[in-house]
Amino acid sequence: MKELELYLHIPFCVRKCQYCDFLSRPSGAQERQAYVEDLCGTIRTHRETAKDYHITSIFVGGGTPSLLSEEQMEQIFGAVYEVFRVDPDAEITVEVNPGTASGEKFSCYRRLGINRLSIGLQSVHDRELLKLGRIHTYGEFLQTYAQAREKGFSNINLDLMSAIPLQTEESWEQTLRAAAKLGPEHISAYSLMIEKGTPFFERYGDGACSEELPDEDTERKMYARTKEILGEYGYRRYEISNYAKPGRECRHNLGYWEQKEYLGIGEGAASFMNHRRWTQGEEPELLSEKNQIEEYMFLGLRKMEGISKKGFRERFSVGMEKVYGEALQKFYREGLLEESGDLIRLTERGIDVSNYVFSEFLF
Repeated sequence: MKELELYLHIPFCVRKCQYCDFLSRPSGAQERQAYVEDLCGTIRTHRETAKDYHITSIFVGGGTPSLLSEEQMEQIFGAVYEVFRVDPDAEITVEVNPGTASGEKFSCYRRLGINRLSIGLQSVHDRELLKLGRIHTYGEFLQTYAQAREKGFSNINLDLMSAIPLQTEESWEQTLRAAAKLGPEHISAYSLMIEKGTPFFERYGDGACSEELPDEDTERKMYARTKEILGEYGYRRYEISNYAKPGRECRHNLGYWEQKEYLGIGEGAASFMNHRRWTQGEEPELLSEKNQIEEYMFLGLRKMEGISKKGFRERFSVGMEKVYGEALQKFYREGLLEESGDLIRLTERGIDVSNYVFSEFLF
């Protein structure tokens, strides 16, 4: 049986954040229940596919999955366990927003086999949270975090966001240190991306200047300090935006960067199986070998350990230098890539301009 990662999308939230361009929206109780029933029905359509696979990880994302009731989560996982063979040691993650989960809900999660939480903190400063449009305060986050620990969760990720309105280099450092002192096993530290179609784009996008946003120099300093500060607390950077205690890297996300097969179920969920990619409701697209090579490079280089030249040759029957020799030599000279035995990886300078490096590997 082949390995498969499972992603389940819950597109509901209490209120859409000002910066969010994910597929999510507010909803009523009836709409959520109807969606859950439809989701379970879709899960059960995959019985034939499930015969060939075993599930190594499950990620329930959104939106705000923790907005669902215990009964609704039981329905979903009942369908999953009915259809799929889930490994006993599978990593099973649910995204949680403070203010939408309680001790009782966490107890339910534990009974269902959920063993990892990803909690959206973003900032420890209430005025910054308010500006982002978050529904919680830092105090409410602390309550949620404490309840999760009390119910036995020993693998927790915290999402943090830099370069946000009203944030300073000092307030970002305070957020990093306060989060790290809590001792979560994993921290995801992202920079704000201002996307079209969001309230933030109307306010700050399209070249608009704002005194509320940190300037580019401050943003670069925040970025540099992130690794330094989290390193003080024992977190190792293993991917461009992700840090973990030893052995606590997110297995599900590593699967994406290593091009493992995954099945996405739910509104707008993406899948990648048998060299085909599709979004639920759309026809699968067969990736050409060129597409696969491109993704091997720009997804694999997101990992700090880099990519294997031997693995490239075994997969594509050609040497990496044969395909990308000119680009590789250019980046070695510029100090953006480095070799370490069989591995090629971004340097610290390369990480700072990673999008530029990745673009050079597109055909």
